[in-house]
Formats: sequence, structure tokens, C-alpha cells
Amino acid sequence: MIGYHLYGDGPHKVLVLHGWFGDSSAFDLVRPFLDTDKFTYAFMDYRGYGQSAHLGGAHTMPEIAQDALDLADSLGWETFSLIGHSMGGMAIQWLAAQAPKRVQRLVGIAPVPASGFPMDEGTRALFDGAKDNPQNRQAILMHTTGNRLSPAFGRVMTERSLAQTTADAFGDYLIAWADTVFDERVNGLDIPFQVLVGEHDPAVTPELVRATILKWFPAGSMEVIPNAGHYPMVETPVALISLWEAFLAAKTPVFSD
Repeated sequence: MIGYHLYGDGPHKVLVLHGWFGDSSAFDLVRPFLDTDKFTYAFMDYRGYGQSAHLGGAHTMPEIAQDALDLADSLGWETFSLIGHSMGGMAIQWLAAQAPKRVQRLVGIAPVPASGFPMDEGTRALFDGAKDNPQNRQAILMHTTGNRLSPAFGRVMTERSLAQTTADAFGDYLIAWADTVFDERVNGLDIPFQVLVGEHDPAVTPELVRATILKWFPAGSMEVIPNAGHYPMVETPVALISLWEAFLAAKTPVFSD
């Protein structure tokens, strides 16, 4: 069975999907602030990552979504909300299109759009090389947080990424989030979707979100998180959890831009 960590015993069930650079421990700084009376959270590890490092697979969006659905079934969750960071933000879109009647709300933290993420030749070479080159990983981490954080951030995050991921899975998942295109499957989905972007993120910007996710999801909204880049769960954990739990607890969608 896919690996996961369970927190809380509240009535609102929430599946949390992590990003490309590491497993569910990316949310460790958020966990102490979770409202465990209102929510039950399951933080899942993809195949090749964390507690699922021993599991082989194709390392694709459909596979992540199916593993998440299987986990929800094993937990007895008929309906649930989804939170996804970066690559996980793309995965929750796939899952929502696959099982829309089961999904209550969506929260994307710097989510990759369902249209993929095209890169120029130099950028793609940097990302392709990150599979085997720690320096590439560190350069990506520093760039996507606005080149404004201590070098220790890049070093520690790189070390954790290397420890929590298998090289083959890391390489395959790059193809999954960068090259998978399925925007026609999500266009018009009437599920409340909160998109959270960091003000210093040069990759997933408000302009990109408006041109993609907010066009596809009629009940979509966006919040920009001050003093954060691509990793607000590490940079601004309390602000992040406050935004997503307020949205998950709301009775009706809150539209903002």
C-alpha cells in the first residue's frame, strides 16, 4: 500500500500531495498548526518517495491520482478535499477530473497547471540534470524562491531531497509535471479551487494562474502569500495553514484575485 501519515480526527477529510523535490515531510513545519478537531489529514508519499520509496511504478499523473483514490478508499473516505504543492497541485487537478463527485474542495500551493510547464532549452537542461546533480537541485531551489534566502536553505532542502527520493522516480516525475497536458479534462469543473502563490515565485506567478487555472475552474480564487516563494510550507508555514484551513472551512467559495 502507498505510504502516508495521518493527522487529526476531524470530520473534514483532506488528502495532501507533495511536490517534486521531496516527500510528505515537506509539510513538517505545517503539521503542528493543523486544526485536528475540524480536519483529518492524510499526507501521501508518491511511489519512489519517502515511505513509498520501495514501490515501483510508472511515476505519472494518472498513477498518483489512482494511488490517492485507493488511499481514500482504504481510509473509508467517500468524499474529501485535496491539497497539492507544485507537482502535487497538478495531480489534484487530474484527480478532480477523474472523480469530481468525490472532491469537495481543492487547494493548490504553487500548482503546476494542467497545461504542463514548457521550458526553454537551458532551463530544461538544468531541470533534467537535477536527477543526478545536487548542484542543479540547489540552483533550482534558490531560483524558485527568488534568490533571496540563506544558502543554508538550498543546501538543507537539497540534502533532504536526495535522501527522500529515488533518482529514477525523480527523473520520471519531471516528465510527468512538465510535459503532461490535460487542460481539456479540467476546463469547466465546478469545484471550489483556492490557488496560493508566493510573491517571490518566478515560476508559478499570478499571471500564469490567471491564464490557466482561473480560466478553467469557474469557482477558482487566488491569494498571493507575502514573503514566500515556491515553498511557502517552509518559508511561511503559519500563514499558509491559516489560508488553506479558512478556505476549506468556508461554506461558500470566496472569490478573490
